[in-house]
Amino acid sequence: MNKQELVNAIATESGLTKSVSENALNACVGSIKTALQKGESVQLIGFGTFSINERAERMGRNPKTGAEIKIAAKKVVKFKPGKALDEAVQ
Repeated sequence: MNKQELVNAIATESGLTKSVSENALNACVGSIKTALQKGESVQLIGFGTFSINERAERMGRNPKTGAEIKIAAKKVVKFKPGKALDEAVQ
């Protein structure tokens, strides 16, 4: 499912117009992004939790040459599904 299909599904289920549904989806995604940028986690009961993990610097290998390279530390987004979502897809 892509973004437009999700907007259509939201519009169908909620009875809202597609433009209002798209605005609501954009606001939701934007709010999650802003919270993660601040280092906060976002917990949606029954759906899951978005959080930030820090990945340490590590050594890797260039697959083409085999030479060792240093992979920089970085922050990554982590999603842990909630119990209801986990059970729904089983």
